[in-house]
Parts: sequence; structure tokens; C-alpha cells
Amino acid sequence: MTGIVKAVCISEKKGTEKHKVDQVHVRPRHGIDGDAHAGDWHRQISLLSYDKVKEFNARGAHVDHGAFGENLVVEGIDFRTLPVGCVFEVGTARLKMTQIGKECHSHCNIFKRMGECIMPHEGVFAQVEKEGDIRQGDILTVVFPREDRPFTAAVVTVSDKGARGEREDLSGPAAREILEAAGYEVVESLILPDEPAVLKTQLKRLADGRQVDLVVTSGGTGFSARDRTPEATMEVADRNAPGIAEYIRFCSMKHTNRAVLSRGVSAIRNKTLIVNLPGSPKAVRESLECILEPLEHGLGILRGTAGECGRSSY
Repeated sequence: MTGIVKAVCISEKKGTEKHKVDQVHVRPRHGIDGDAHAGDWHRQISLLSYDKVKEFNARGAHVDHGAFGENLVVEGIDFRTLPVGCVFEVGTARLKMTQIGKECHSHCNIFKRMGECIMPHEGVFAQVEKEGDIRQGDILTVVFPREDRPFTAAVVTVSDKGARGEREDLSGPAAREILEAAGYEVVESLILPDEPAVLKTQLKRLADGRQVDLVVTSGGTGFSARDRTPEATMEVADRNAPGIAEYIRFCSMKHTNRAVLSRGVSAIRNKTLIVNLPGSPKAVRESLECILEPLEHGLGILRGTAGECGRSSY
């Protein structure tokens, strides 16, 4: 699949529209030289389909390239249909797609005039994998992810004190260490307060935008009035996957009978599995070590690279 770069845009200051330039130089762990959104993060470069902009302008938007905050405008590719993990070979550079869309925190002038903005749901983001130059007229080639690529994961610690910096987060790093040792690519680690609305927003973003295979949460699964992680998880879920949470409690009972007090759940949103873990580092380690082996097969089914279990397996 190929497209043509119709425009290359940058902005020197955040919160301003981008403007066209002849070419840009991109670097790993940085992004575009001279662009305000450069940095060592996953949204270094934004891309938007020229065809989507053309359709939007036909409805009366009349916007120039860069007005949506996009760096690359590409004709011939509907980025919204691509899976996260695609690689873009463009110019002498190589980019990797990391996220689809983003939440719009403050409505821009385009939204105020048109009642909508296409960037939040049509735009995608990428980070630089190979240094190089990109210019208008370059061919962009899409390379789809390999089926045998590592599973991706995100780790979310839910803790009021941790989010305020009053307590060191030991559970999140423990989960990350175990997952990376098992071959997972951990793309994000977050510390959130015990606020269901905040957690739901991040779970949706990780599942829908970043399309991670696995999200593990730590904390918020007990009896305290602030412990609402299971409820937030189920409110964003499409399907329940109770066996994982049940097996965690079963395994944990070997260490403490207080495992019966854990209210953690496991569920699926789109192709992302979300698993609630207890809040202590020790319990996180015990829980993950318990489920890692069967988890791989389940994630393979969600991704479409593994078959369902047959009766002969039981």
C-alpha cells in the first residue's frame, strides 16, 4: 500500500496551526527538528489522509494543510483503517504508527465553525524509527505488522497517594519487569488517582487508540469506598473474561486467605484484554506469574494469530 505526501507541516509553538515547509528532518527519540511537538514520546509525528481533508473541505471547511495540527498530509491512504504497529517508509526515514486519533480537550476554530473536527478520529500518530528527510512528493509505503511480533502491554497503577507523589509506586515497575522478561513490549506505564472517570478515559485510549494487546491495572480492587477499578473496567468492557480473575484469586489463596477479598475483574474491549491486579508488588508478581502461560494463547486469539481451543484440549 502506497500514498503520496501532499504536504509537510510544522509549528514552532504548541497550540498554533502548522504551516507548510519544503521538507523536514526526523530523528529517533525526538521527532521532527523544529516542530513544537518533538520529544521522546509516542506522538512525535501526526498524519492525516489528504482524501479525508478534501471531503471535509467539500462540506465547506476550506482549511489549508496543517490546520488540523497534522505534520504529514498523504493522498491515497486511509490511515484510520490501519492497525497500530504499521511501519511507514517515507523519503529516507522510517516511522512506526503508535496511536489512532486523540481526545480533543479544547475545541479549535474549525470545530466551532463546522461543528466537528476530523483530526481526533481520522488522524494517526507515529514515532521515528530511522533518521531521515521527508519532503512533499515523497512516496509513503505502508508495511503491515508481522503476525509473530511481540504482544504490547500497558501498566496502570491506580492509587491516590501514588498519583499525588506521596507514595513510591512499586507495583507498576514490578508488573513492567515481569511482562518485559516474558517478551512483552510495554509501551506505557501510568499512575492514576482512584477516580473511575479518569481510569475509564485511559482504558479507552489504550484499547482504542493505542490498540495494546494487554492492559494490567494494579490497585483499587479492595473494599475501600475509593476502590472502583473493577467497576470502571467493566463499564468500558465489551465482554467479560472472568476465568482470568477467578484463577488469580485461586492461585493467591495459596499465599493468603485474604485473596477472597479481591474484587478484581478481567474483561475485553475490542481486541484488548484488561486484567485487574491487587495493589501490592508481591501480589502483582504472584498474580502475573500465575496467568502468563495461558494469557499468551488468549491474546493470540484476540489478535487472530491463534486458534480456539478444541475439545481434545480438555
